[in-house]
Amino acid sequence: MKNGSGNPSSPLSLVLSLWKNRSLIRRMTRREVVGRYKGSVIGIAWSFFNPLLMLLVYTFVFSNIFKSRWPSVSGNSTGDFAIMVFIGMMIHAFFSECLNKSPDTLLNNKNYITKVVFPLEILPVINAGGAIFHFIISLLVTAVALVWLGHFPGVSVLFFPVLITPLILGTLGVTWITTSLGVYVRDIGQLVLFASSVLLFLSPVFYPTSALPEKYQLWLSFNPLTYFIEGSRGILLYDQAPDLMQVLSSYLISIFIFFVGYYWFQKTRKGFADVL
Repeated sequence: MKNGSGNPSSPLSLVLSLWKNRSLIRRMTRREVVGRYKGSVIGIAWSFFNPLLMLLVYTFVFSNIFKSRWPSVSGNSTGDFAIMVFIGMMIHAFFSECLNKSPDTLLNNKNYITKVVFPLEILPVINAGGAIFHFIISLLVTAVALVWLGHFPGVSVLFFPVLITPLILGTLGVTWITTSLGVYVRDIGQLVLFASSVLLFLSPVFYPTSALPEKYQLWLSFNPLTYFIEGSRGILLYDQAPDLMQVLSSYLISIFIFFVGYYWFQKTRKGFADVL
């Protein structure tokens, strides 16, 4: 059976594929995470020390060198600016990790396309699984830092998974598209790297949205990461539950992108073997 013929592209087929291949996704995600640190002295422990060291660097640089303060944080304690930046970086890092790996995903797994019948649609899911693992580790580091700084989580922290789920779904939809394009348009990898770098500065990572002139705040609201970054700060630092209408809108948009991305991937995969 050729790997591109008769590939179903309905939402139901996606749900069934993810459920059917859940064990394979779990095993390959574990291999993806462990393989990244293979050969290092402390191994997977680097997944914890990397964000911890970055947070310490941010705290030192922004608090002692730039002496930066976040306008909306009362008290302006030493690490407030650093933790604000780190939360923004955490959201951006998840998205950019998935996005940057996507164009080369199929190119690095040609054997799955040309030699065996394999559920190719799960490869971006596996990339996302690895990114989710690192996101959770960064979130734990953030939680420890928040408690250390005196920002104890409130009841609203229970809404955090509700806030972040659309980010995961929407990111998967985008990466199904860029994974497919990476086969046909090799330059897409460079474009994606450039876009993710630019997005770091066009997202409220190093500044709050309120710090911008009003005319630019509107444009920044079109950046999908803005909602997740500001929402995460609101939940983790201010104990603010996300707005219900915004949550519903984010789910509708992300689910639409999720299924459109899958549909695109399934409709374009019939040519993968021929191109590769």
